[in-house]
Amino acid sequence: MLPALWVAKTGLAAQDTNLTTISNNLANVSTTGFKRDRAEFQDLLYQIKRQPGAQSTQDSELPSGLQVGTGVRIVGTQKNFTAGSLQTTEQPLDMAISGRGFFQIMQPDGTTAYTRDGTFHLDSNGQIVTANGFALEPAIVVPADAQTFTVGQDGTVSVTISGNPAAQVIGNVQTADFINPAGLQSQGGNLFLETASSGAPQIGTPGLNGFGLTMQSMLETSNVSTVEEMVNMITTQRAYEMNSKVISTADQMLSFVTQNL
Repeated sequence: MLPALWVAKTGLAAQDTNLTTISNNLANVSTTGFKRDRAEFQDLLYQIKRQPGAQSTQDSELPSGLQVGTGVRIVGTQKNFTAGSLQTTEQPLDMAISGRGFFQIMQPDGTTAYTRDGTFHLDSNGQIVTANGFALEPAIVVPADAQTFTVGQDGTVSVTISGNPAAQVIGNVQTADFINPAGLQSQGGNLFLETASSGAPQIGTPGLNGFGLTMQSMLETSNVSTVEEMVNMITTQRAYEMNSKVISTADQMLSFVTQNL
């Protein structure tokens, strides 16, 4: 009965973490470029009381053993990098990546972060930056007298200047890709960081060698499915209730023993 209490306790802890993951997904259902998380469960060590395959006699062996589990834990959370839908915004500085790849963002400490959030703005110097003021990498500065601003599907950025109808190329948006995007470290602020698990970033031109196209005046929405998360939440709630019931049952059994011995 006492082992059952501890096993059920691990179930409650795991389901609590699972619910936290689900609630974070639902909280970010409107976050641009957000990628949903999935909790991954793993059973704990087993107490082997009779080894499977052990000799029961000289000429026979046990077909199955006696193995008692000790519970469950969440071993990790995995990012689902399936693409969200693209939403037209009519804002020329908004960009989305249709396919694989990440925008490169230069952080204040000089390190590079990566994002699928293409909500960009201009700072006081005309440089393209994120909502937090971090510069897009490679840096692109839009002239103050620019009349139009155009981003091609290959990342080519061009403007037209007052008095000169010919378009002028002022830079190129380059994207980065990873062999294992799920291994990226979530930093918050819609940013990811490179890790040993993600592998080194591969920098390339949008539309070439498997890199996604850059789409101007569009944003990628969150890939969270509200209906799926609600179903997961109900499943988690029921699993939590069942583990709570195990604790209640074990407590009643202990109460019976103490009252009748």
